[in-house]
Amino acid sequence: MAHVDPKAVLEGRIPGRPPVGLIVGLTVSSLCAVAALLFDVVFGGAGFWVGVILAILPIPLLIALILTLDRLEPEPARTLVFSFMWGAGVAVLGALILNTLGLLYVTVPIFGEAKGHFVSATFGAPLVEETLKGAVLFGLLWFRRNEIDGYADGLIYAGMVALGFAMMENVTYYMRAYDEGGVQQLQAVFILRGLVAPLSHPIFTAMTGLGVAYAATHRRGYMVMPLVGLAASMVLHGLWNGATTLGLGGLAVVYVLDFCILVGLVVIVAVERRTTVRRIETYLPMYAPTGLVTPQDIQMLRTLPARRVARRWAKAVGGPPAGRAMTDYQLAATELALLHKRADRGVADPRWFETRRDALLNLMGLARQAFLRAPQRPAGPTAHPPWAPQGPSGFLPNP
Repeated sequence: MAHVDPKAVLEGRIPGRPPVGLIVGLTVSSLCAVAALLFDVVFGGAGFWVGVILAILPIPLLIALILTLDRLEPEPARTLVFSFMWGAGVAVLGALILNTLGLLYVTVPIFGEAKGHFVSATFGAPLVEETLKGAVLFGLLWFRRNEIDGYADGLIYAGMVALGFAMMENVTYYMRAYDEGGVQQLQAVFILRGLVAPLSHPIFTAMTGLGVAYAATHRRGYMVMPLVGLAASMVLHGLWNGATTLGLGGLAVVYVLDFCILVGLVVIVAVERRTTVRRIETYLPMYAPTGLVTPQDIQMLRTLPARRVARRWAKAVGGPPAGRAMTDYQLAATELALLHKRADRGVADPRWFETRRDALLNLMGLARQAFLRAPQRPAGPTAHPPWAPQGPSGFLPNP
């Protein structure tokens, strides 16, 4: 596998250095995040560092929870990082500027001080913030459409951009709470935003993610559904912001609503995972004559525990390189099944389909050779894969 970049094949990109667009995007997003933090430093008080620490504290756990949604086919790390930084940088700074301008020059002059703040929070902020967060999802739909294979992918990207936005927004909330009410008010705000409802922004933006995912995997409704999802995210966001003015009763209603939506999203991911497994069982057997896939391999690919056992076996037999080769084989096989899904739905260009299919098959063949031909370690496990029947030479058929 020395002449093949497995990550490039799996991500469907040209191997080599990161593209200039990605570098520019990350640079701009980072500069925007720094500018937003400088705004907090200049106009905030002594609670800045307290806000930063508390805002960052739950983020690793929340990212881990979101990434568990689609472990069968993980998304490219560079795209996930870009999505997070877009939310933490461009979306936050843009929302800060536009919300402030709207408050000063539109809602307050028209409705007065108190009602103007309510209108801005309930209608203006959701429109601005969800549009800015959704922009990166629309960008992925336009530039990286083939990277979105299903609803789980849309939810993951939506969750990442929303977590970046929420983290930066929480810095301001925690800082203000500490400066205005001390430790007690800070504790109350942290419990509300950091512990009780840390996934509120991801739930809002998930609606846009679902719409974008539908558009990426269907021929019909590909222009309408992203806009429907964006509108739904604005409505949920507006309900949340508006309910904060109605006391505990209003908060209870939106908490229950968001919890029900969260359960629904988990169900969507679970159903889609089962569908992916069925596609593996449906499409991969046609490649049995190549020697790249056997019925036992398909059984291994069906569940995450079986895949984990296979990776452990490969690593025990051939060391880390064989373990990585097994991972590449599993991911390439999954991508191959999802590629056929796109073809069945008519959203895969025939030439691109053939090129992508051949690249994945080549990677599967090279990976298969790497972990099946790996030298057996002394006193280690048998070179015969535990999930496959042993042939005359102790190996599965070669590609």
